[in-house]
Amino acid sequence: MPVSIAARNRQPICRSIQETKQAFLRGHSTVVEHVRTVLAAIRETDAELNAFVAVADDRALRAAQAADRLIAGLGDAAFRDRPLLGVTVSVKDLIQTQDLPTRRGSLLSNRRPAVDAPAVARLRAAGAIVVGKTATSEYGWSASTVSRVAPPTRNPWARNKSAGGSSGGSAAAVSAGLCTASLGTDGAGSIRIPAAFCGVVGFKPSFARIPYVPPCSERLAHAGPLARSVADVAALMSVLGGPDPGDPDSVTAAPAVTREPVSLRIGWMEFPRTSDEIRRVTEAVLPVLAAQGHRVDRIDVPFADPYPALVDILAATEASGTTPEDEQRCDEGRAAIVRYGRSLSGAAVMRAEDTRLALRTQLGAVMDRYDLLAMATVPVEPFDADAIGPAWAANPDDLLWLAWSPATYPFNITGQPALSLPVGVTSGGLPAGLQLVGRVGADELVLRAAARLEADLGLAMDPPGHETKGE
Repeated sequence: MPVSIAARNRQPICRSIQETKQAFLRGHSTVVEHVRTVLAAIRETDAELNAFVAVADDRALRAAQAADRLIAGLGDAAFRDRPLLGVTVSVKDLIQTQDLPTRRGSLLSNRRPAVDAPAVARLRAAGAIVVGKTATSEYGWSASTVSRVAPPTRNPWARNKSAGGSSGGSAAAVSAGLCTASLGTDGAGSIRIPAAFCGVVGFKPSFARIPYVPPCSERLAHAGPLARSVADVAALMSVLGGPDPGDPDSVTAAPAVTREPVSLRIGWMEFPRTSDEIRRVTEAVLPVLAAQGHRVDRIDVPFADPYPALVDILAATEASGTTPEDEQRCDEGRAAIVRYGRSLSGAAVMRAEDTRLALRTQLGAVMDRYDLLAMATVPVEPFDADAIGPAWAANPDDLLWLAWSPATYPFNITGQPALSLPVGVTSGGLPAGLQLVGRVGADELVLRAAARLEADLGLAMDPPGHETKGE
């Protein structure tokens, strides 16, 4: 069913960070009232979406009570050191949380870690209230959210369609208004793909900008936020970024790039298999960019598809962390990858690493000519909810499980910041995302360019049937 994205008067259950703060300060809602509303909405709605795999009812309410005491005692000053005070967030189930099990979408894991991951600890220190863990594919192996531990996560825009993955639970929860923001991970597109499918903003910052050590590190995975606006993503980045000794890569992460030209040079690319509908929606942004004073050049994709190297790196990593006994309990698709990974020689993996280095060099040269690259985040519309990809990529033994998203994984290999911004809907009523990519360290430039484009587009990306819930 087509969906109108004209401006609407209704508000989502979870408002923006700034609106949430004002609601608390003006007495329109207490944090406890807000959190109770959110938890009730999760209970009411999530049976259809399957976005959450665990909900933190008691701890969330205790945190809400503490937040109300701070606001009552300090007023606006309560937000000085806690800029996310009372804001509801969820955490992808690949990321460890002290109070909730970390299953990683797998029958092989059901841990209760002694401490939060650094990014989760930073959210809590900033006052955010974790309301639950969101669904993922097993260890994040696929760009859909299908696993053996939970039903497939469904897209709030169309329940028979995929929310994408592997941060699909996070994107669906944010899109449906069941939390203000979510913390996801992205090893080949796992934040940006579901953001595009669900009509939200998803940001993969420069590699190691947010400390994160995945279960098996292939140095492709990034932690990053998903939210309904660029402003909220930027607010989350202000507390999430910075080194942590538990992640050596974060200690040596590339410094921030401060050069910010007024008129940007943007390289516009189109990747293979881009559907006519995705092309129509994303290319409608071109005149807006021109009106903003940017120079936009249509360019050919300036590198060979690194997918074979990506497969070898990921498969070798999956195989190294999975025993033959464990394989029996793996998802079928992940088991196929593990088997392939065991067949690889050390020389094959080193050739893949050489491809990684070559791509970083190639794109470094491209970014000397352009401030940003722009393209459709995903060239296809959301597929069926229980599939791991379009029909041509659905056979696990073909090892094409990520090949249908050629615009996302190159920038995991290079470590560049990349953001998916919702820019409209197809004639079938499904969201489409535009990806903006900057040079390593230019996270702020990507966020500022996305915020300006978001403001000029002026879209209200609400899923159909999204109801107002009073505070």
